Parts: sequence; structure tokens; C-alpha cells
Amino acid sequence: MSLMKCAMWPLGICRPSSSVFCTRRAISLFPGSPATSQWNKVVSDAEKIVGYPTSFMSLRCLLSDELSNIAMQVRKLVGTKHPLLNTARAFVYDSRNNLQMRGLVVLLISKAAGPSKSADDTLQHDMVSGIYARQRNLAEITELIHTAFLVHRGIVNIEELKSCDGPLKDMQFGNKMAILSGDFLLANACTGLAQLQNTKVVELVSGAIGDMVQGIYYENSYLPEKNAFTDDIGITNWMEHIFLSHGALLAKSCQAAMELAKHDPEVQSMAFQYGKHMSLSYKLNSDLQPFMNEKSSGTSFSLNCAPVVLHQEFIGREAWMEQVKQAQLKGNLIDLAKLQEAIKAGKGVTAAIDLCRYHGNKALENLHCFPPSKARSALEDIVYAVTRLP
Repeated sequence: MSLMKCAMWPLGICRPSSSVFCTRRAISLFPGSPATSQWNKVVSDAEKIVGYPTSFMSLRCLLSDELSNIAMQVRKLVGTKHPLLNTARAFVYDSRNNLQMRGLVVLLISKAAGPSKSADDTLQHDMVSGIYARQRNLAEITELIHTAFLVHRGIVNIEELKSCDGPLKDMQFGNKMAILSGDFLLANACTGLAQLQNTKVVELVSGAIGDMVQGIYYENSYLPEKNAFTDDIGITNWMEHIFLSHGALLAKSCQAAMELAKHDPEVQSMAFQYGKHMSLSYKLNSDLQPFMNEKSSGTSFSLNCAPVVLHQEFIGREAWMEQVKQAQLKGNLIDLAKLQEAIKAGKGVTAAIDLCRYHGNKALENLHCFPPSKARSALEDIVYAVTRLP
């Protein structure tokens, strides 16, 4: 049953990624988690603060008869390379990437803020370990929405399949399962959202879903097409697109958690800004990983990741196109190792590191409105772990 904890994507909203210049988009729940023992310790300590391991937040959904049936169907994909199966395995076996990070942050910021002065007595009785029951429900909803989009984005482009990927009928079946199971989880999230009985929270979270859809459209609009170079995105547009697809859900969920506790607009804004800047810093960390050491040479990376976008801005469009041409192999493939070295030699990587730290510092600034506590310290430690780069 836990196999399908990952199953999701929204109503076929985005075109499958192209693999002309880069390998298929990697599927992970919070891309590029800092793979260090210190990071794991930060998350483990944070989970103790909020009361339980967040990896069990979606347990009620996982135990449903509907999802159990879906999990049985996914077993038919064994032996294929369909992303849905790989994502399911990641949920079951991958303890490194800390699969429920968004929900964990929502719970931590809920506890850090504590009860508001305007909260009535009925709310106080609903609090466990310093967190309201409705805030815990919101954390689950946030994870369900993210999980839905995760699997939806893993749908494969049938036209690009190779014989080694698996039988065509199995891959088509996998796509159907990704769409249907993703829609199922998204529907469950929306039902839970309505049960919170707070119109502003519904507006915030549903707005985040719309932002994610828009962000994915933007991402796909500048994915490279056959016999074409990547678009000249620009770091400003890159930041806007990444916020929509990676940051809006966490930022608005943090704000919604403050609304559920009846905190004033200033506190809500601070929570939103923390979620926004932490998400951007996290994504920058993820994008930097293929460029951080010698062992990463030749590692797959997106031609639209932050270091590459910044590299283009520094050297200019024409020089970038020439570098891509020099790294081009037969069949429109790219020698990633060669291109990677050219990017490392430029200023894009350093600029991306500075940008990662900038957003980390902005996230920390927005925690000052909360009183000192273990929960606030945990939120700070998460930022420190993300921004700890060479």
C-alpha cells in the first residue's frame, strides 16, 4: 500500500519533458535534499519537536481501499522504466531525501508561532504538542497536493520511448495510472481542505495549486525542443517560475497555518516569506549539486537550472550557444561533462551560491517575529543546512 504514497499529477496539465539535451527530469519530493548526515539529523530532531515522524502523515490515505487497489495495479509496471514505479520505490526505500519536508515545515512554523492572542478557548483545547489539529491536517493536505503533482509530472512521452523502456501497452497503462491516482490524491486533498472550514485558507491553498500549474506550464514552455537551443530565460524570470512551481505551495501553506491559529496579517506575511525564501534557497541548492565537486563531473543536469541561467547572463547569449555547439554530439545529444566544465569555469556557479545564501538569510530574517523556541531553532537549522555550500 505504501507503494502508492507517491502517486499523483493534475489532470494531464503539463507536457512530458523532452530528453533532447538532458535526461528526463528527475522525480523527487523535495528535489536535491542536502545529502549529508547533518541534514538527516536536522530533520530527525525537527520531527521530534512536532510530535511524530512526518513520514506517517498520509497514513490514513494510504490505508484506504481505493489507494490499496491502485497500489496493486502499479505492480504491473514491474520490469518497465515508467517513472511512476521509480517514484513509488523512492517512497518505500529512500530515507535520505526526507519525503515529507513541506509538511514538516508547516508543523514547525505552526509550533513556533504558537497560539495567537485572539484565539478563543475552544481552539486551545484542540492543541497537541503546541500545534492545532487543523494545522496538522493542513500539513497533510500540503503533502498530498505535492505528491499529486509529483507523479503527474512523471508521465512519460510515448513518442520518445525506446524498446528498453518496456512494452508500449505497459507504459500507456502507467500513464493512465499516474493521472488517475494523482487525481485521486488531489481530490482527497481538496476534500480535506474544505473540511478546514476556513475560506481564506481554501483561497490560499487553491491559489497555490493554480500557481503550481502555471509554473509547470512555464517550465515546459522553455524546455528545449528538437534541433533547438534552450531559451534565454534570464534569472528574474527563472526566479518567478521557480517560485510558482516550487515555492508557492509551501509559502501559502505556512501563511494558511497562521490563519488557522488566527494570527494577525503581519505574522501571516512573515510565515509566507519564510516559506518562499526557504523554498528558493532549497531549489538553488538542488541546482548547484552537479557543479559542487569533481566527482559530479558528467552528472546529469538541466540546461535551465540556476547556475546555467546565470552563466548565460554573464557570458551572453551568443557565447552560450557556441559553447553548446562545441559540446554537441551526434543525434543532438550533448556532452554534459564538457559543458559542465565550461559552466564551472564561469561565474554562474558562484553567483548561484550567493543567491542561495541570500534567500537563506531572507528566510531567517522572517523568523524574528516568533519567540525563541526549539521549533524556531529547527526552522533556522533547516536554512543553515540548505545554505551550507563550499
